[in-house]
Amino acid sequence: MLNLNRFSSLLAGSVLSTFLLLFLTPSAAETAGSLARVKDVATIEGIRDNQLVGFGLVVGLRGTGDSSQTVFPAQTLLSVLERMGITVPQTGSRGANNMQVKNMAGVFVVATLPPFSRPGNKVDVTVSSAGDARSLEGGILLMTPLYGPDGQVFAEAQGALVLGGYMAVAGGSSRQMNHPTTARIPEGALVERAVSLDLTQMHTVTVVLNDADFHTAERMASAIDRVMGSPRAHAVDSRRVVLEAGQNEDVAALLDKLESTEVEVFPRARVVVNERTGTVVIGGKVRLQPVSILHGGLSVNVIATTQVSQPEPFSAGTTQVVQQTSVQAQDKPVNRIDLKESATVEDLVQELQRTGAGARDVISILQAMKEAGALEADLQVL
Repeated sequence: MLNLNRFSSLLAGSVLSTFLLLFLTPSAAETAGSLARVKDVATIEGIRDNQLVGFGLVVGLRGTGDSSQTVFPAQTLLSVLERMGITVPQTGSRGANNMQVKNMAGVFVVATLPPFSRPGNKVDVTVSSAGDARSLEGGILLMTPLYGPDGQVFAEAQGALVLGGYMAVAGGSSRQMNHPTTARIPEGALVERAVSLDLTQMHTVTVVLNDADFHTAERMASAIDRVMGSPRAHAVDSRRVVLEAGQNEDVAALLDKLESTEVEVFPRARVVVNERTGTVVIGGKVRLQPVSILHGGLSVNVIATTQVSQPEPFSAGTTQVVQQTSVQAQDKPVNRIDLKESATVEDLVQELQRTGAGARDVISILQAMKEAGALEADLQVL
């Protein structure tokens, strides 16, 4: 849980003017492992989402669509009109025509097909411009087939776009908020083909852990056996636990009981740092070994100024531009941090606050501690 008292003292310190450092203090229960449902820490193999993608046209734009230099929207429009029995004369050296396409835009449409989706179900879609359109505001997506990885059409998308941004242009000036070339259509696609998955053919159920860990896998197998009342589950490796389904057993009821089973999980100790935002998050299970840290630096500034040398009147000299360069060096004092045996994350936070370390300093210190073996955790840099 979050130590609010220590976090409040950090907010009052000068360190957080340059970076934000959060740490989680483990309770006694968390040190021994925490309880979580199987559905929260694992997935069932074979029961998964499927990605869909398609290419279509957005029409009804207010002059913010693709320019005439973008050929594929015009070609797509010609194909659509031909399927509707409308013939448009082709002109131009590129096989396109003289139609103005500024009120329409070629877009890619993506969607996620949930498991057990049936024909007639609706799913959300995301629409993104594929050309040089400036905004999709006010547009309507024409009927677009969405394909799966096997090339089969699984859904059809169509509808009015909902944008989370805008772009306004007037008098040579413009203003833009968020991304006006990406939009969503809530429930904008109708499922046309179901993904074949027959639970009655599942004779074994494989549970896949989100984070590979042998200890958690063994504890999960034991917990499943207790709930089922018989030894039916076993850990195959650090990520998979296999459960044998009984003959003529209701697999849906079995999965219901399986996903609601509470398991004692042991997540890995992890430190996450974000160099762009200066955020450092240290998990409560992180352990520190005895270490001494010397932190300082040399600051060198090179200053160049330009001066004009002007000769005396009626002299034979000429005006010259002279550059004056000065070098200033400052050796910063070395800060020392000593972490004794059984040091905690709170001790590290206090020492970093005392030295006034900045965001990049903290990240460098953590990386050096990891290399020295003093930080017993996975270090993840975003």
